[in-house]
Amino acid sequence: MDKNQELVNRRKASHLGGGEQRIARQHEQGKLTARERVILLLDEGSFQEIGQFVEHRATSFGLDKNKIPGDGVVTGFGTIHGRLIYVFSQDFTVLGGSLSETHAAKICRVMDLAVKNGAPIIGLNDSGGARIQEGVVSLAGYADIFYRNTRASGVIPQLSVIMGPCAGGAVYSPALTDFVMMVEDTSYMFVTGPNVVKTVTHEEVSSEDLGGAKAHAEKSGVNHFTASNDVEALKKVRDLITYMPQNANELAPNPTKFEFTNSKLSTINDVLPENSTLPYDIRKVVECVIDDNSFREVHEDFAKNIVVGFARIEGKTIGVVANQPAAMAGVLDIDSSRKGARFVRFCDSFNIPLLVFEDVPGFLPGTDQEWRGIITHGAKLLYAFCEATVPRITVITRKAYGGAFDVMNSKSIGADLNFAWPTAEIAVMGAKGAAEIIFKREINEAADPQAKWLEKEAEYAEMFANPYRAAERGIVDDVILPSETRAKVIAGFKMLENKAETLPYKKHGNIPL
Repeated sequence: MDKNQELVNRRKASHLGGGEQRIARQHEQGKLTARERVILLLDEGSFQEIGQFVEHRATSFGLDKNKIPGDGVVTGFGTIHGRLIYVFSQDFTVLGGSLSETHAAKICRVMDLAVKNGAPIIGLNDSGGARIQEGVVSLAGYADIFYRNTRASGVIPQLSVIMGPCAGGAVYSPALTDFVMMVEDTSYMFVTGPNVVKTVTHEEVSSEDLGGAKAHAEKSGVNHFTASNDVEALKKVRDLITYMPQNANELAPNPTKFEFTNSKLSTINDVLPENSTLPYDIRKVVECVIDDNSFREVHEDFAKNIVVGFARIEGKTIGVVANQPAAMAGVLDIDSSRKGARFVRFCDSFNIPLLVFEDVPGFLPGTDQEWRGIITHGAKLLYAFCEATVPRITVITRKAYGGAFDVMNSKSIGADLNFAWPTAEIAVMGAKGAAEIIFKREINEAADPQAKWLEKEAEYAEMFANPYRAAERGIVDDVILPSETRAKVIAGFKMLENKAETLPYKKHGNIPL
């Protein structure tokens, strides 16, 4: 046979993966093949494959008669919007996408290249787990990947897209990456499957309820983004990557054009209700400040009392963290603290400035929160903001009470600029509770305790439930009109473009985990 033709034939065999029947089954399930996913993810014609002819070396249980070029994973590099990206895509048509020694080695190879060359890595996961026939060497392969995930953390962006099963040891690599995206109905993640759960705990649960996209988006927070199918997932990843730099030494790319609807400058004045006890959607405030259609919310369905996500202001990427009065009055609890802390740390790792909108009545009280460690979990968000050295601006829209005021990027924990709207209420606690404590004796001795309480509540509110005491002390830098917010934020971030701040020398801090 002609040697050139031999190469062509070998390539065809590799591209077929587990064969036409298994490819057809993949399509019947509404899933693309590993190679189709890579082609859709990357710019047209940009994919360069590495390790196309790698085969496993196992001989036990008949594996020596079942060798397929590529060994169940497509690896290589290409571009997204012209920027270098590394990728691996597991092929479920080859032995269920199971991870072997060589399969793992291929993934480690592109991870090493990504770190050396300072470019993001995207993993498209669709695997039945460790290849049982290979025993401990497949488990060691997982460990090799975990080690690299950890070393690459904060060095390059790492994204995981779950496009099929992801069970057992396979879940920990995605968990170590920066963001996880899952596909509805066709993907799931769990440490132990429904059968093991039934055996050990006697619970009957489906794969979808145990570890599907919805379960992890709403209950656990493992899933940051959800897509309805493979194509939508890949489009979302292409969009998301534009908000991130290539590595920790660079800035996110600036689109050459941006749009802003000027009418939003007046719309923002009407977002807050006149009654300060009524809820409103903080997203409406955010949308009035950022570039049109630029907000990409992270963890949209998890811990809804805080909103986090990427946005752009004059074309430049920022990270937004905002209390959400429309959910649980915007109170901080365990889940919202974890959600906020994780996002703040990502932004700080990759030089993305932070814009914080604050409307927080405090931390959620109760035995459930205390016994589950709200002290430690709340401290995670505090630690994340304290540690962050990127430009940080806070806008207090309404409530800023107690320790939660400190935690939400106050000036005393390193915020660069703090603004307050005229509606801001900055105090140790709400007027009602404060009056009850400060004027307890007067209230109890009054002829009409209820009337006296209301009188003292109004007195305290007049004195403290406003932004001016904080402005007098320099705790906030300025009191601004809502319509001035965008201009103030733009000017602030421009002023902070060359901010240089370094932390004291240490191996690493000990975040309260």
